[in-house]
Amino acid sequence: MDDLEKATTKTPGLVERTFHISEQGSTVKREILAGLTTFVSMAYILFVNPSILGAAGMNKGAVFTATAISAILGCVLMGVLANYPISIAAGLGDNAFFTFSVVLGMGIPWQKAMAGVFVASVLFTILSFFKIREVVIDAIPQDLKYAMAAGIGIFIAFVGLQGGGLIVADKSSLVAIGSFTVPTTWLTIAGIFIIAILMAKKVPGSIFIGIFATAVLGLATGLIKMPTHLISLAPSMKPTFGVGVANLAALSDLQMWAVVLIFLLVAFFDTAGTLIGLAQQAGIMKDNKMPRIGKALMADSLSMLAGSVMGMTPTSAYVESSAGIAVGGKTGLTAVTTGFFFFVSLLFSPLLTVVTDQVTAPALIVVGVLMASSMREIHWDQFELAFPAFITIIGMPLTYNISYGIAFGFLTYPILMTAAGRRKEVNYIMWILLFVFILLLYILNILH
Repeated sequence: MDDLEKATTKTPGLVERTFHISEQGSTVKREILAGLTTFVSMAYILFVNPSILGAAGMNKGAVFTATAISAILGCVLMGVLANYPISIAAGLGDNAFFTFSVVLGMGIPWQKAMAGVFVASVLFTILSFFKIREVVIDAIPQDLKYAMAAGIGIFIAFVGLQGGGLIVADKSSLVAIGSFTVPTTWLTIAGIFIIAILMAKKVPGSIFIGIFATAVLGLATGLIKMPTHLISLAPSMKPTFGVGVANLAALSDLQMWAVVLIFLLVAFFDTAGTLIGLAQQAGIMKDNKMPRIGKALMADSLSMLAGSVMGMTPTSAYVESSAGIAVGGKTGLTAVTTGFFFFVSLLFSPLLTVVTDQVTAPALIVVGVLMASSMREIHWDQFELAFPAFITIIGMPLTYNISYGIAFGFLTYPILMTAAGRRKEVNYIMWILLFVFILLLYILNILH
C-alpha cells in the first residue's frame, strides 16, 4: 500500500463523511480508479446515443452535450444521495424505442415524441417519490424482467447489424445478409472482432477501446474523413433544449398518451434489475433487500426528468458499472468520479464526425450480447413462464417495436399461470397491467 492509499484510508473530511469510504473498507484512490474504469466502459454512449437519436432527426451535437450532462447529473445524484458505486446515463433500450418505434415506426415527429418523454418523466418522478415504483417492480415476475432485458438486447443488436450493413431489407424474406463488396461493411466486421476479442480477454473498457480502434482503422483506410479538429467547446443544446415542454399541446392526441404509457413502463423496469444485480456484486444487498433503493430510484428519476428537459430519452443505471465494482469501487465516490470524466468528455464533440454508424454498430451488437445473457436465468422448463418470456424476447426484434414485445409477455403471463393452476402466484398488479396493455395495443393499432 503506497503513501497516497495510506493517507486516503484515514481521510476523515467531507469526502469521508459523505461516502463513508473507510467504513466500507475502501480508499479514495481505489474509488477514483473504479470511477475511471466505469467511465471508460460506458463512454461509448457519448457517440452511440447521438447516432441513434440522430436517426430520428435530432441534432447530434446537441444530443452529445445532453448525453454528457444527463450522465453527469445522474452519476452525481446516485453517488451523493444513495452512496452507490453505480453510474447512470442514457438507456440504450429507451433511445432505440424512441427512434425506431415511436418516431420512425409510428410517424410521430421527434419534437412531439419528446413531449411524451417529458410527461413520462414527471409521472416517473412522482411514482418514485411515493414509492409506487418499488411496489410495481416487486409485482413483476423475475422471468419477465429477464426477458425484457434480453429482448431489448436482441433488438439493439439487430439495429447494429442493420447500421453496419450486415443485414439489409429483402422483399421475399424481409431481411437478408448485406453485401460484402461494400468497404464500410468490412469496417463493421473488423470492429466486431476487435471488441469481441477484447471482451474475451476481459480487457476493461473493451467497447470504448474497440470503438476507438475501429474509428482509427476507418481513418487509416480512408473510409472515414479526418475531423478538422479534435477539441472544442461543447455543442449548444439549443436545438433540443425545452422542446418537449414546448410541445405539450401534442398530448391532446390520444396516440401520444400511448407513447407516454410505454415510456413510463419501459423506464419503470429498466433500472430495477440492473440496480439489484450490481448491488449483489458490490455486496450491498442485506437480507435480500437493497438498502437506500428509494434514494437510488429517486436519483434515476431526477436525472431522467432533467434529461427530458434537455432533449434526452430516459436515463438508466448502467451494467458497465460492474467494471468499476470489480476493481474495488464500493461507494458513491466511484459514481461521482465517473460523472467528472463525463464532464471532461464535453470537450471532445468533434469526434462525432469520426464515429459513424459502422463504428458504433459493433458496440450495439456486443451490448446486445451482454443484455441477452439474462436469458440464462429464465425457467425454460416451466412452459407457463417460458412462453411469456420467449414471446417477449422475439416480439421486440420481429415487430421492430419494444412495446409490442413487452405487451405480448404481460398479456400471456397471467393467463398461462392461471391455466397451470398457479393463479395465486400472480400478483393482482399483473392483472391490472394485462388490461392496461390490452388498451395500449388497441390504441397503437387504430392510430398506427
